[in-house]
Amino acid sequence: MALNLSQKKEVVAELADVAATAHSLIAAEYAGTTVEQMTAMRKKARESGVFLKVVKNTLATRAVAGTEFECVKAVLVGPLLYAFSPEEPGAAGRLIKEFAKGNDKLQPKVVAMGGQLYPASHVEVLASLPTREQALAMLARVLAEPAAMFARAIKAVADQQGGGEAAPADAVAETA
Repeated sequence: MALNLSQKKEVVAELADVAATAHSLIAAEYAGTTVEQMTAMRKKARESGVFLKVVKNTLATRAVAGTEFECVKAVLVGPLLYAFSPEEPGAAGRLIKEFAKGNDKLQPKVVAMGGQLYPASHVEVLASLPTREQALAMLARVLAEPAAMFARAIKAVADQQGGGEAAPADAVAETA
């Protein structure tokens, strides 16, 4: 179904809003993908916080103008599916990687992140990035380590000075 001018403007505005805040973008060829596969992918995208859209490349080009994804404009050729990760950088990579396993018609074409254009093979790298929860857990472990090191050092000093047991008050008074 062809879009009229106002509908095209709405699509461009929606994509521009998403592109302005997204962490990463994957453009993938989807020709030959069944309706059932696309429906399942859209459902999974909603669950994982990925913005998934099939739009004409000219509209996508206009939408990414002025964003860090402007670097993809030259390679947007053919029917493409756009997967933006607004919440965490690796979400779109995990989604496309998961659905490409069971569908040889879904072929990543380009990856963009941080204003850089990467080849399709970088979907694997993007998919391997930790989720937000995993990253927070790693950060918590890093932040907890200095306190743990301090506690171990205190215990080691206490072990060296008195065998690790607290000295009775009488023994302290006699040595004074």
